Amino acid sequence: MTDNATAGPAATAAAPGATAAPLPYDAVVLAGGAARRLGGADKPGVRVGGRALLDRVLTACADARTTVVVAAPRSTARPVRWAREEPPGAGPVAALAAGLRHTTAEHAVVLSADLPFLRADTLRRLLTALGESGTDGALLTDADGRDQPLVAAYRTAALRRELDALAAAHDGLTGLPLRRLTGALRLIRVPDPHASFDCDTWDDIVNARARIREHGHVLDEWISAVKDELGIDLDVDTNVLLDLARDAAHGVARPAAPLTTFLVGYAAARGEGGPEAVAEAARKAAALALRWAEEASETGESGGPSAPDAG
Repeated sequence: MTDNATAGPAATAAAPGATAAPLPYDAVVLAGGAARRLGGADKPGVRVGGRALLDRVLTACADARTTVVVAAPRSTARPVRWAREEPPGAGPVAALAAGLRHTTAEHAVVLSADLPFLRADTLRRLLTALGESGTDGALLTDADGRDQPLVAAYRTAALRRELDALAAAHDGLTGLPLRRLTGALRLIRVPDPHASFDCDTWDDIVNARARIREHGHVLDEWISAVKDELGIDLDVDTNVLLDLARDAAHGVARPAAPLTTFLVGYAAARGEGGPEAVAEAARKAAALALRWAEEASETGESGGPSAPDAG
């Protein structure tokens, strides 16, 4: 095994806006813990923002070539491969080894299943830090500066090397703590108290449910939840649609806002279906709404919210 070391001066990656292309990766999600501090509840299935914690994590790693979930199979919003450590309940090191057997990429993102605020851009930051640093792994640190080895990106060759060494030294991997594995790796740290927040207790669950409804997060959370529920991967400029809804509500009537945005989506789906098609359909509809508003202004009509059927 290698000596416990960091990457020297570059051991902490503080720049959140890294621009290098992320590395191709597989994902291993550990979802088989006992959740003792939740009274043995099915933690991966606990809902935050209307979505199971596991599904929220699977959304964040949707770009993975292969996603392996180490747990008993269950229904998930996205297709995954299932694996199980032997024996079940043998601990996180054994679970990681079981999941890693189903991966082929040179890099692996390793995640727990209880991260309500994990996003794809967090994983891109980790992978960028890993690629630029030349280390064995890049992991998040939490608000207290503690390492979070289950929100991390690793070189799979390094993981396999140290897992083999641990198995040989301990006659297997059952019961070994993760620090026995990560302590042998050269790591770079990426501070992120938000994305590293995990749900170990019911208080954590309550906190997470409250935080996603805060003004700065609720709209993004809602859109992400709706896309998951409908099986939509399309990313569009929500500001364009909000502006369109505003123009339709004020220039025509309030009920025109949701109906217009629905028709824009329908038109885009009939055409190219991509974000450019949504933007073009929204542009045309917004221009029409503005023409309606101009006509109402020219004829002295009040329009919009005071119209008879405005609600």
